[in-house]
Amino acid sequence: MEFLAEYASFLAKTVTLVVAIIVVLVALAALRGKGRRSTGQLQVIKMNDFYKGLRERLEQSLLSKGQLKSLRKQTGKADKKLKKQPDDKPRVFVLDFDGDIKASATESLRHEITALLTLATPADEVVLRLESGGGMVHSYGLASSQLARIRQAGIPLTVCIDKVAASGGYMMACIGAKIISAPFAILGSIGVVAQLPNVNRLLKKHDIDYEVLTAGEYKRTLTVFGENTEKGREKFQQDLDITHQLFKNFVSQYRPQLAIDEVATGEVWLGVAAVEKQLVDELKTSDEYLCERAQTAQLYHLHYAQRKSLQERVGLAASTSAEHLVDSVWKRVSQQRFW
Repeated sequence: MEFLAEYASFLAKTVTLVVAIIVVLVALAALRGKGRRSTGQLQVIKMNDFYKGLRERLEQSLLSKGQLKSLRKQTGKADKKLKKQPDDKPRVFVLDFDGDIKASATESLRHEITALLTLATPADEVVLRLESGGGMVHSYGLASSQLARIRQAGIPLTVCIDKVAASGGYMMACIGAKIISAPFAILGSIGVVAQLPNVNRLLKKHDIDYEVLTAGEYKRTLTVFGENTEKGREKFQQDLDITHQLFKNFVSQYRPQLAIDEVATGEVWLGVAAVEKQLVDELKTSDEYLCERAQTAQLYHLHYAQRKSLQERVGLAASTSAEHLVDSVWKRVSQQRFW
C-alpha cells in the first residue's frame, strides 16, 4: 500500500507539471498567433510518374539485369520520341474529399477548385474521389456548391466512389457528369433526419424548472430541456419535409434520369443495385478508372494542405506528448502485480 501511495503521488506531480507546461505553451502560442491568419499551400503531384514508379519497382524485382537493361533502353528511346512530339495530351485534375459530419474537407476543396479553374478548359477533366456518409445540411450544401462551379465552367466532372456516398455525400456526387462506383459501395440515402433527446420529464421528477423565452412563434420548436408541444413537432416536421423537397429538387436538377420519388426514400443501395436505379453510371473502382486515364492523359493530383498555426502545432505536440506520458505510465503500472 505504501508503494501505491508513493506512486500515486509521483503520478499526480508529473501530470500536474505536464499540464502546467501545456497551458504555458498554448498561452504563448496564442499571443504570438494573435492577429495572424493560418494559410496553406497547394501541392501538385503528377500521378503518371507515380504509376510509372510502381511499374519500374516491380520490373526491378522480377527481371534479370539483362532483361532490365534491354527494357530500359527501349523505354528510353520511346521517351525521347515522345519529348520531340508536342504534348497535346488532355489533363485530368484529381481531387479527394473525405467527408465528416461537418464536411470539414470543404475548406481545402474550395481552394483546389479555385486553382484548377484558372487553367482547366472543357478539354480537360476533373475527377473527384469522394467518400462521405453525409452530415449537416448547410455544410454539404456549401461543398456541393463548390463542385457546381466546375460544371458551370463547362469542365467535365467525374465522381468516383469506392466506399460510400450517402445523403450529403450523394448530394455532392450527383453533380458529376459521370458517377463511377465500386460494386459494393453504398449510395443513396436521399432523405433528411433530425433527432434529439428530451429530459423534461426527468427535470420535473426532481422539481427542476427550465424556462425557454423566445421572440418569434417558431424561434424554438423542439428542445432538449423544455416541454415539447404537438404544434412544435408539426413545425419541426414541416421544416424537415421542406428540406427533403429541396434535396430532391437538387438531385433531379443534375440527374434528371432518376425516378426521384422512387429513390428519395432515405434507402441506400450497393453499387451493383444502384446502377439499375441509375444512381450511378458505371461500376469500376477509382484505381481502375485513373489507371486507364493515365494511358492517354496527364494526371495531376491537387491537394491544398492547410498550414497549422503555431497555437495548433503546439497544442498537437502537447497533446501527443501527454498521450505518450500517460501510455508510458500505464505500461509501468500494468507491469506491476498487486495482491
